[in-house]
Amino acid sequence: MSNFSIEAPDIIREYLYYMQTIKGKSLKTVDEYYTDLRSFFRFLKISRNIVPASTPLSDITISDIDLDLIKTVTLTDAYEFMNFQMREKHNNASTRARKTSSLKSFFNYLTVKKNLFNKDPMKELERPKEKKSLPKYLTLEQSVDLLNAVDGKYKERDYCILTLFLNCGMRLSELVGLNYTDIRPDHSVRILGKGNKERIIYLNDACLNAISDWMKVRPIDGVKDKYAMFLSSRKQRISREMVQKIVYKYLEKIGLDSQGYSCHKLRHTAATLMYQNGNVDIRVLKEILGHENLGTTEIYTHLNTTQMQKAVQSNPLANINNKSKKD
Repeated sequence: MSNFSIEAPDIIREYLYYMQTIKGKSLKTVDEYYTDLRSFFRFLKISRNIVPASTPLSDITISDIDLDLIKTVTLTDAYEFMNFQMREKHNNASTRARKTSSLKSFFNYLTVKKNLFNKDPMKELERPKEKKSLPKYLTLEQSVDLLNAVDGKYKERDYCILTLFLNCGMRLSELVGLNYTDIRPDHSVRILGKGNKERIIYLNDACLNAISDWMKVRPIDGVKDKYAMFLSSRKQRISREMVQKIVYKYLEKIGLDSQGYSCHKLRHTAATLMYQNGNVDIRVLKEILGHENLGTTEIYTHLNTTQMQKAVQSNPLANINNKSKKD
């Protein structure tokens, strides 16, 4: 059961259920919406002197938040909240951007769907400018080393997990949620991504061979989730935490444990290798990765320094020298 099911006031709970059941947002995303709204209204109760300023934020309930209070919220309240999050809570731009989106979404719902506002007070609320950094990824050689490092009792399972990460660019949650029944006769796999959105990825020979090897030794008797693709030693669907441990184990084995790599970095690796080595159209890559916006995928176009060097060298002026220069 979500933490908002009991703690949230009716008006917020109704919004969260709407986002989950109608808009199809994942439970994790909805919980984040609730956490952000709870933080905002806790701050509001202090700034409006509804509770003493010395009250710890975690002790402030929002169960009594009602429409009368919500209707007094202004754009200034939102910016004061963001300033508080930055200065006192040390939230980075990305975290504050998420909180901004949560506020905008909630007040848009109250304005457009519930018709409770004549004008949305958060319509002009701007997202903090986020620093765009290039995603970290493994080189082709490091990727091969990672696969070659697999050994042990569960080597077929572990090898298959790493192979799918590195070849398909799956998210951690997508890999954990895989069922072997998602593998289709045309050698494609059905993936349930963010917001319960389905997409189809075609499997290459490496993936098909790794899956075949794993399925030959995958337990059948006593399995608690009989359709789960990947199982733990307890014969139940493998957890996110277990997959992370597996990935860290082999990263450490090839000396990359302290360099900020993770399951998500393997997703970046797959995307980068496909783009750099396969001449993949950026729009095709967007569909493979399950990105909602092309802008999210376009970051991979900035990674190939070799292509950038070739582009500059291909300029027809590249070999023109200054004839007036004296020897």
